[in-house]
Amino acid sequence: MSSSILSASAKGATFLILLQVGSRALTFAVNQILLRFLSPELLGVSAQLELYSISVLYFARESLRVALQRQAHGVQTVINLSYLAILLGVPLIYALAILWLQTEIPPVPYFVDALSLYCFATFIELLTEPAFVAIQQKMLYKVRASAETTATLLRCLGTCGSAIWASRSGVDIGVLPFAIGQLAYALALLVVYAVRMWPISVKEQFSLWPRRMLSLKTKYILSYFSEPLCRLSLSLYVQSSVKYILTQGDSILITSLASLGDQGAYALASNYGGLIARMLFQPIEESSRNLFAKLCASNPPSNKPLPDGIRQAREILGDILKLYNLISLAACALGPTIAPLLLKIVAGSKWAETGAGDVLATYCYYIPLLALNGVTEAFAAAVATNAQLHKQSLYMGAFFAGFAGSAYLFLQVLELGAQGLVYANCVNMALRIVWNLSFIRSYFQQNGSTFEIRPTLPSMYTISAALAIPGTLRGTSGVFKQYGLVGELVRTGGIAAAFGCQILFNERDYFIRCYRMLRPQNTDKKSQ
Repeated sequence: MSSSILSASAKGATFLILLQVGSRALTFAVNQILLRFLSPELLGVSAQLELYSISVLYFARESLRVALQRQAHGVQTVINLSYLAILLGVPLIYALAILWLQTEIPPVPYFVDALSLYCFATFIELLTEPAFVAIQQKMLYKVRASAETTATLLRCLGTCGSAIWASRSGVDIGVLPFAIGQLAYALALLVVYAVRMWPISVKEQFSLWPRRMLSLKTKYILSYFSEPLCRLSLSLYVQSSVKYILTQGDSILITSLASLGDQGAYALASNYGGLIARMLFQPIEESSRNLFAKLCASNPPSNKPLPDGIRQAREILGDILKLYNLISLAACALGPTIAPLLLKIVAGSKWAETGAGDVLATYCYYIPLLALNGVTEAFAAAVATNAQLHKQSLYMGAFFAGFAGSAYLFLQVLELGAQGLVYANCVNMALRIVWNLSFIRSYFQQNGSTFEIRPTLPSMYTISAALAIPGTLRGTSGVFKQYGLVGELVRTGGIAAAFGCQILFNERDYFIRCYRMLRPQNTDKKSQ
């Protein structure tokens, strides 16, 4: 049972990673085109519009999504509950838009029109929730990948196409290209989900519309919504509200305290700096959260020394943490030097002069904390009880106080600007990681096991090589000076490649073990 779940989760993570890489590559290419037509001010406003959409979607559906992954339920049960996200999202769309318009409106053309399009696009995206939860429940990752790939492609075409048309026509349409792209994304997502999932729902006899539920074991509110899941969702909603403030705190602070130009520079640096997190970390965390919930739920505490599912969850969590630590080590050793060089190529000198390169270099130190918090928080969300979730919410309130205090110190007292915001985020993530690791250790102790951090760390040989990288980069600086930026890229790229080979050699036993774990069918065949 656990092997099949692991195999399905590994395939799902692979699909999601490929999806993220493909979508980010398309978005990256479009952004390079748009940077030639947009000013830092317009990019800053587009970041505000994206924050609006993210805020509505997060508060409308995040707690429901986590709740539906926590326990095993029928497909129709989760589809019914997904309609609560739509019912909750509609007033949120209206309320947040009115609240925003009552504040200072950015002085850019067609801002109100763009916000209206974002409102409609957000509503359309909420309509896809029933199909999404059915896909997650049945692990139909190919369907999700095809839908999101199509939607991302159309968003890129809509955004880039409208911006190029406006530039060639001599028309200033402000931030409308981003709104057009977002609407194209939402419509494509809804159409593809409907076309792909409707035949599946007919074949497997469930409905994408709400359907009355009759059960003697589970109580249903109004005969549609599972009462236990509603209670769990409410508990998670309180926690997710606090978590949102911590997660999006940088966006909120930069919007409140910085100029539009600074907002654009920070948005560019955080977008590029977060590419690894969105392409690799996010898909793994999403799949692992589902996997941990299934492994630990299918093996509750018993008289056995250690249930198989919990033992496997412990091993998988340790392996993921070690992978993250290896990636983080490379990011800290190489990133601060390579990132500003790459920014000059992809964004041009206009953006490099805004200070985005320094922010991007600082962001490389934030990536390890972002990664560790993501997977440890995913485990906590998958296995924590309602009481433990309430306790985490209280701690997150304290973490927010620490985040706000550090942000004031770095932004107002030390006047470090966007770099100070990155440092404040580091404090925030470090506090959350401490709580997550404490919870994880406590959870395994309660289930007759232990969880140690040391095995998840890279070997001393790998750490020693990483510590030597900054000195090597400084010592070889200017070797290919006569070749300009290309020479610098060749120099740093060569050092990075050598370091990568060292990691593969020093950690070869770990990589071989992971390969065998994700390919259990091969080992089964050999043993027969």
